[in-house]
Amino acid sequence: MAQLDYIGFGGVRLAAQSYGRDDDFGILLLHGGGQTHTAWDAAALALAQAGRYVISLDLRGHGASEWPGDGRYDLDAYIGDIRAVLATLPARPVIVAVSLGGWIATAVLGESETPLATGLVLVDSPPRMDPAGSGRMGDSLRRAATANGGQWDPRMLDGFDLSAVEDRLIDAARQLKMPTLVVRGERSPLSTQESIAELAACIADVEAVEVGDAGHLVAVDQADAFNALLLDFLERRIPLSPPQYVAGFDSRTLRDALGCFATGVTVVTTLDRDGNPVGLTANSFTSVSLDPPLLLVCLANGAGSLPAFLAASHFVVNVLHIGQQPVSGRFASRTEDRFGQTDCEIWDSGVPVIRHSLASFECARDTVHDAGDHKILVGRVQRVQFEPHRDPLLYFRGKYRRLHFS
Repeated sequence: MAQLDYIGFGGVRLAAQSYGRDDDFGILLLHGGGQTHTAWDAAALALAQAGRYVISLDLRGHGASEWPGDGRYDLDAYIGDIRAVLATLPARPVIVAVSLGGWIATAVLGESETPLATGLVLVDSPPRMDPAGSGRMGDSLRRAATANGGQWDPRMLDGFDLSAVEDRLIDAARQLKMPTLVVRGERSPLSTQESIAELAACIADVEAVEVGDAGHLVAVDQADAFNALLLDFLERRIPLSPPQYVAGFDSRTLRDALGCFATGVTVVTTLDRDGNPVGLTANSFTSVSLDPPLLLVCLANGAGSLPAFLAASHFVVNVLHIGQQPVSGRFASRTEDRFGQTDCEIWDSGVPVIRHSLASFECARDTVHDAGDHKILVGRVQRVQFEPHRDPLLYFRGKYRRLHFS
């Protein structure tokens, strides 16, 4: 084990314990209210022994983490903390969380524009808790507050209002896209089968399990059963061994692996034999040579506009900026009036140039090469224009992205 320190929202210092080798696949553990990272001790050891690198975090105001001077224990403060921790990790982890930690994880992952985790395990964390059980638990924590030995800040009890964020958490759950396991203890005083079913119904890729003879603290009450469930889920849905492509098999894996290379997005334009403009969206684009000035784009053999590009003497590559995602979508679809809805200008070759692009390259066709199910179109650059104050539209793993500045 090793002690880790992070800086969370508002400069609050966060402490964590790590287990296992830091080059193994990552797991982030988030405890519940009035607990510390020690609630996960058995699970953390089992995960580390199974080849996972575990970070067991003390939430703000809990364990060895700092008590915020301003008393901020609202959902957004917690979200800021977890996003700060995730930003330091070299890869997206699986998050395993219970009650308060689960609500925070749901909001962090569901409200993010980009995937921040590869999987999620929610233990007794439905947004709509059983009112009677929740009230009894709150009373119990308040009675224990004066005798908690400084393990957690009693102000946390009034700082987080679940009822005020129930609908927000439900909306966040509907946006979760990663494999998710929902776990409930059969004797939990906080959740019901109905509340767990409501949560599971919101999540696209979900498995739900109830553990017998366990209460709210499933990972403690039935440690062996919980660890077996957790490891089974991880091995099936987020395995340690990465998917592999072997020549001639599993083209989906090959495509997914190629999608790990983040690219810009371009719209390539030209004129057909009748002088009509044609264009398509492409991300297979690269520079080839500065002397002579050459670049290339790869066009699919099945593209309807391919014959026009093969016959044309000139073409233009327009590199799109972040505000031009609608342009990319337009030229990737079969919209009839692509150019009528796009602001263009004409340069020397007569080929349409999309105005305000991040960069535009007007090229004379140099060579064409057959390459499997694509044609490689090499162009000799004749004129260039670029905009130095905009950010690029990016494409990664099948989705549009934007630059993140740390």
